[in-house]
Amino acid sequence: MKRILITGASRGIGRAIAQKLAAPDVTLLLHGRDTVALAVTCKAVEANCAKVIKLIHDLAKENGVASLISEVGSDPLDVLINNAGIAVVKPFREITLEEWRQTIGVNVTAPFLLMQALAGQMPPGSSIVNILSVAAKTAFPNWSAYCMSKFALEGFSQSVRAELSEHCIRMINIYPEATDTEIWDGVAGDWPRDKMMSAEQVAEAVAYALARPADIAVENITLSNAAGNL
Repeated sequence: MKRILITGASRGIGRAIAQKLAAPDVTLLLHGRDTVALAVTCKAVEANCAKVIKLIHDLAKENGVASLISEVGSDPLDVLINNAGIAVVKPFREITLEEWRQTIGVNVTAPFLLMQALAGQMPPGSSIVNILSVAAKTAFPNWSAYCMSKFALEGFSQSVRAELSEHCIRMINIYPEATDTEIWDGVAGDWPRDKMMSAEQVAEAVAYALARPADIAVENITLSNAAGNL
């Protein structure tokens, strides 16, 4: 029985990944902060899964991450998907210290703590998936906090990949361009959301990488709009 932990599964990319990976031989451990939204995800996948476990924790707080780790337990984890993320979009002079700390907490510290705590119980052939962004490689104006966090997770995951390779644990980094999720609801401006890729397309990339034989590592997948940058 495979055990898969997905953070940020309440909606968007996390929900799409959960729906894509749901299977009769899978236990999905689904994390979120929004109890109502996470219940919608669980209902969407429970008919196709052996078991679905809801995990309600705030990853912006270290004690929230610790509580999540405790609830996951000591049973072997086959896949860890670090998907939860927040975006503060404003000129850097307007970013508050609290917003800065929250961005680091959710986007960098939580994946660090989860990998540090859970990798040791992952068997050979298991996988860690980080949902990054093209913002891990390219800077955009007004996205400084978000880019900082994704650049940081990029560097960290590349180093950890080298450390975990001797244990045959795969590190898979996914770099989508703009994806039409609810994150854009709080971003000022006129964004062409109808031209963005869908959360389901990102989930397809995750499923593809995980479906490769255990001795094959699809390390990095960049998803771009064929029509060019938005």
